[in-house]
Amino acid sequence: MHATLRPPRSSDFAAVVSWIPDAAACLCWAGPRLTFPFTAAELEAGLALVDGASYCLAEAEGLGAPLAFGQHWVNTPGAVHLGRIIVAPEARGQGLGRILCQQLMVKAIEHTSASTLTLRVYRQNTTAAALYASLGFVAVEDQSSADALFMSRPAAR
Repeated sequence: MHATLRPPRSSDFAAVVSWIPDAAACLCWAGPRLTFPFTAAELEAGLALVDGASYCLAEAEGLGAPLAFGQHWVNTPGAVHLGRIIVAPEARGQGLGRILCQQLMVKAIEHTSASTLTLRVYRQNTTAAALYASLGFVAVEDQSSADALFMSRPAAR
């Protein structure tokens, strides 16, 4: 499958809303910033970033419906953080999480010139943690919590 990143359109947020089934999933995906349930307009407003960007992964040269969503933003100088990474439930298990992360890492580095990439993943999300480890991210325990791993990797490998 050929899928590419593109900026989300307002209509894409309705699809992303449908991927979040409950408050627990919302908390795992977006943290405490969003309160479940929410509308597409509330999601679009709630995910707006000052120092970052949002993307949808879509087929057909980026013209198709969103298959996945992710963001990047700068938390600390020299580091860009990847977050709110999600794949449409019906598209999971097809390698789209890897494609999304690989393309999101490129965009994040291009936009920020950061030397380090970071992300957080809930410890119980072993599938995502394994994906991130396979992409070169390593856990930084002193910045992790009992619930979530903080992971980091150099921007260039």
